[in-house]
Amino acid sequence: MDIMKALSEVAVWEMTLRSVVTFVVLLLLTRIMGKKQLSQLSYFHYITGITIGSIAGEISAQSETHFINGFIALVWWFVFTMIMSAILLRWKKARRVLDDEPTIIIREGKILERSLKSLRLHMDDVMMLLREQSIFSIKDVDWAIMENNGQLSVLKKPAQLEATKQDVKADVTPPKYFPTDLIADGTIIHENLTELELTEDWLMKKLSKKKITDTADVFYVQIQSDGSLFIDERTKE
Repeated sequence: MDIMKALSEVAVWEMTLRSVVTFVVLLLLTRIMGKKQLSQLSYFHYITGITIGSIAGEISAQSETHFINGFIALVWWFVFTMIMSAILLRWKKARRVLDDEPTIIIREGKILERSLKSLRLHMDDVMMLLREQSIFSIKDVDWAIMENNGQLSVLKKPAQLEATKQDVKADVTPPKYFPTDLIADGTIIHENLTELELTEDWLMKKLSKKKITDTADVFYVQIQSDGSLFIDERTKE
């Protein structure tokens, strides 16, 4: 009896109608907003997308939510999004305020520590983004720019650009080391040294050749495939 009573209280047709209408409306609204809404997920677009989806889910799944009220809220969020998109398209200053601007994090091979701090990025995050573009050595990077949608745009150094058929045959000797972080933000990463069967004394001797005696003076160090070190000294402010 309890089961039958529970089933009788389920508003099957109401919830079905809510889901169908919400699905159709959401489909139409996203089509009107266009592909740009999907491909350029800035902070604004990301938040509005989540909010519109949440409202649609609330309408279709919660019988306590008044359908007309939820529908009005969904339409108004769509209208606000379209108005703001038109403003951003027309006025560049508005885009700077709402979406910010791309941030340079590597300029001519130099890591810009201030930019990393403003973006709250660690070098682990930077290396992950570079590896996603098949770049494993930071020494190969000339410029790197963090775009508004969170994507990293990279310009390699001329010598590291993809070879063409007219180029000479490249050396195919297996690398001695896999490019690995040894120092990040002035701190030695001992587990990486151990993994590479290297010692702290070896690292300090390498740094001393560059007249560096204290790791606190170094922001980032990475071992290269040939065993050399990429050293980025801390910016003195």
